[in-house]
Amino acid sequence: MIEVKNVTKKYGNFIAVNNISFNIEKGEIVGLLGPNGAGKSTTMNIITGFIEQTEGEIVVGGYNILKNPKKAKKQIGYMPEGVPLYNELTVKEFINYMADLKQVAKKEKKEKIQKVIEQTHLQNVQNKLIKNLSRGYKQRVSMAGALVGDPEILILDEPTVGLDPKQITEIRNLIKELGKTHTIIISSHILSEISQICNKVIIINSGKIIAQDTPKKLEEKVKKQNQLSVTIEDKETKVEEITKQIQGIQEMKLVKDNEDGTKEYIITADENQDIRKEIFEKYAKSGITIFELKKNEATLEDAFINLIGEKQEEEEKN
Repeated sequence: MIEVKNVTKKYGNFIAVNNISFNIEKGEIVGLLGPNGAGKSTTMNIITGFIEQTEGEIVVGGYNILKNPKKAKKQIGYMPEGVPLYNELTVKEFINYMADLKQVAKKEKKEKIQKVIEQTHLQNVQNKLIKNLSRGYKQRVSMAGALVGDPEILILDEPTVGLDPKQITEIRNLIKELGKTHTIIISSHILSEISQICNKVIIINSGKIIAQDTPKKLEEKVKKQNQLSVTIEDKETKVEEITKQIQGIQEMKLVKDNEDGTKEYIITADENQDIRKEIFEKYAKSGITIFELKKNEATLEDAFINLIGEKQEEEEKN
């Protein structure tokens, strides 16, 4: 669906994107991650044809973005960061304007406009001026503008930035729904969001791709030791003695002594050994109350920080 082949973008002596290559298959939802200034937005702008690469090739749906720009761009719906909208238009007027820009056939236009209004749940505000809408609704309007014209590919640059938790959930659910019928690229600083929505992640740093894989595989690369976090009430101060009796325990470390009398520990066990059941049984018999017990798992955030850190260390050595 999208092929990025050895693409470089230079601004004078500054290299914004440095010889990157990746493929995105039809139906994938791909997260583009990286620190500020990493080259994410530049990459998106090159794929959409908004700016031209210095070197390399972009192929969208079989069409070269420079040689066949109209055919390539027709397949893309782009939602830029910052929600640039025409505030003096109503929601419906704006979507109509976007349909005209995309040269949607007149006989189909009314039906397609109504379709995207329903897809983005804008029915109740379609006749309101955009300037009078909340930030969450403005994000929906921007997404409707990207959707009109039935593009196969959606490119969403920071689609939830500036939203409150409820609005983030609403937009996230909308993206998941759209992912059933579209190929989607998302740039976001919210790593938990990428982990929940995307089935592939591309991490960019200093204009270079430093990792691309599924969120799960990236998390596994920085998998932590077999550790449990446990919060307990231990009135007789015997939890460490009891825990030592459990086979496979390597270490028990107190990490927090709370004012309410509870204590938080990190317990490290042998690899691939699940000691949770035994902990519950022994603590219960000894009168130790467990308030919380959870297995520590590596997250996409751990993978991101680890990979970025490794790259920076490598650059400093060189």
